[in-house]
Amino acid sequence: MSTQDPLARIRARIDVVDWELLRLISERATLAREVADIKAANGDQQFYRPEREAAILRRIKERNPGPLDGEEIARLFREIMSACLALEQPLRVAFLGPEGTFTQIAARKHFGHSARTLPLNDIPDIFREVEAGACGYGVVPVENSTEGIVSHTLDLFMRSPLKIAGEVTLRIHHYLMSREQALADIRILFSHRQSLAQCRGWLDRHLPEVERVAVGSNAQAADRAAAQAGAAAVAGETAAELYGLQVLANRIEDEPGNTTRFLVIARQDSLPSGRDKTSLLLSCRNEAGGLYQLLAPLAEHRLSMTRIESRPSRRGIWDYVFYIDLLGHRDDAPVGKALQQLERDALYCKILGSYPEAVL
Repeated sequence: MSTQDPLARIRARIDVVDWELLRLISERATLAREVADIKAANGDQQFYRPEREAAILRRIKERNPGPLDGEEIARLFREIMSACLALEQPLRVAFLGPEGTFTQIAARKHFGHSARTLPLNDIPDIFREVEAGACGYGVVPVENSTEGIVSHTLDLFMRSPLKIAGEVTLRIHHYLMSREQALADIRILFSHRQSLAQCRGWLDRHLPEVERVAVGSNAQAADRAAAQAGAAAVAGETAAELYGLQVLANRIEDEPGNTTRFLVIARQDSLPSGRDKTSLLLSCRNEAGGLYQLLAPLAEHRLSMTRIESRPSRRGIWDYVFYIDLLGHRDDAPVGKALQQLERDALYCKILGSYPEAVL
């Protein structure tokens, strides 16, 4: 028996599996179109259901038999769902541009590559586009595991009617890129201020004399590095491909677990998915025990608070609001009861939304 016979048999089986996959994906797409027709007949314009997608992806990860790991399987199914959803209604998603930013990568991770992503100049522009209905969703950064909270995002929630409809976590890897061929040829370095901070140790060791210039985004940094001799940028690997730059150093972030969390904003939040978070803004009177009393309903109903962050309220000097994330959905009985108490007793209470915990 020739050594090619076993390979030929395996390849023949792969062909059969591929055709079956194609048939099943086509069947799923046909069903998605039927769903769209039923919704259109009923006047239902809510085609994208984040809670349903999150629940499906969790089940897929839990039931995955391998050998592909759960994250990889979930990513494959995300793209299938994204393509099928585009048959119902293509999603328009705003992100912090230009092309090639980590925010765009987060948007594609959450919505898949079939969503139409729109790059905008700054975070307030994203809020405005979603508020106006020009985009159904927006993706904005909210915190980094190394550098902490993105305060500008939190401040915008104080005056925006938008809700949080989802979250995305993204492992952040930074790359040094340039038109130049060697570190010795670099005289100026562009990057977002958070990226400069996340790579400070590496830059101090390898480029201590190089001028560092903070710009609006890492993609903007890559664009400027591509246009200027002696310039380099710190950005994601995708930016090097987009702007024709050579990567001179890989993964230069100081913390190997460097992760950024992004929020998905919309005009409505999500229904329960079975594993959710709720975010809110609270303020209390500036008096002894004020914060303790404010948080008492959360303890009383045994709710787990995953984040609390204080921000100036902009209503008066030394007046603060607290941004809080807690586990559970506002429709869950314990969360709902706690929120009722907070809305009654807090000086200020704004529920920013309930949404599925990040799946990928």
